[in-house]
Amino acid sequence: MNIMDFNVKKLAADAGTFLSRAVQFTEEKLGQAEKTELDAHLENLLSKAECTKIWTEKIMKQTEVLLQPNPNARIEEFVYEKLDRKAPSRINNPELLGQYMIDAGTEFGPGTAYGNALIKCGETQKRIGTADRELIQTSALNFLTPLRNFIEGDYKTITKERKLLQNKRLDLDAAKTRLKKAKAAETRASSEQELRITQSEFDRQAEITRLLLEGISSTHAHHLRCLNDFVEAQMTYYAQCYQYMLDLQKQLGRCFPSNYLCNNNQTSVTPIPSASSNVIGPSSMASTSGLVMASPPNLHDLKECSGSRKARVLYDYDAANSSELSLLADEVITVFSVVGMDSDWLMGERGNQKGKVPITYLELLN
Repeated sequence: MNIMDFNVKKLAADAGTFLSRAVQFTEEKLGQAEKTELDAHLENLLSKAECTKIWTEKIMKQTEVLLQPNPNARIEEFVYEKLDRKAPSRINNPELLGQYMIDAGTEFGPGTAYGNALIKCGETQKRIGTADRELIQTSALNFLTPLRNFIEGDYKTITKERKLLQNKRLDLDAAKTRLKKAKAAETRASSEQELRITQSEFDRQAEITRLLLEGISSTHAHHLRCLNDFVEAQMTYYAQCYQYMLDLQKQLGRCFPSNYLCNNNQTSVTPIPSASSNVIGPSSMASTSGLVMASPPNLHDLKECSGSRKARVLYDYDAANSSELSLLADEVITVFSVVGMDSDWLMGERGNQKGKVPITYLELLN
């Protein structure tokens, strides 16, 4: 027998098998043929695998949306991933906002109250952007990749073996049908032999499929560990953001008086819980809920008294005219109020030098 004859016979056998399965499947749908049912344990495993696949896909896709809300960016990252190429670095939204704030503050002047506040806010936004980038990278590696590996690897193997099981089941039921229809003794003997073979192949494939499906429990355990990694990454990210914003609020509180910090005539005294570099849990929040951060400069209190106090200079300041006093950052001067002076200014004194100083450049000392 040459190769061509062998291929022709193989194609004919495959065509016959395909036709037999198609006929059996159609008759089952029409209720004209019996169907071998899988045992309850195997059916439960198949159902569990399908459920795992559906929810894993939904969780994976929504996590991608959470980490990267821009659909165009997600498509671009998907294309680069399929091409096995590294996606170009892209500035994220907090980083972009931070850069705009820094540029604006520089343009308005770092020596002005608003310009200085913008620069500080911009630097904080950029730190948040860096933390956001780290969250995405960590979550992609420790959470999304294992979920995707299950969908594109393990579940594809399960699907392949499940399809083989379906085909073996159709072959078995088709053999049962032919045995029922066999009349002659010779034909019946041949059908019984075929039934034994197809039953053996079906049982073997059912066992292979069952072993694969029982691995779903291990998959759940692995995904649980990955979920814990994702939660820890989020916890680190939110703790970092909280700490950054708390530090920023303290900086703004030190640099600017209460009339700069209030909004809609609301008090600038805001309850702020203490920050922790680790986990920010309910216990730590509850233990600090009674703390209140008063406006640090407390310059209005000074204006209500007739005495003088020491103050630390926060930034360099060049006097605009002879009535003002030039300042150097970190030096300590004496300040006091003068009746009738603008509320944004105090009188400063350094040795024999005296002049007006802007209160936004000062931090009062106890």
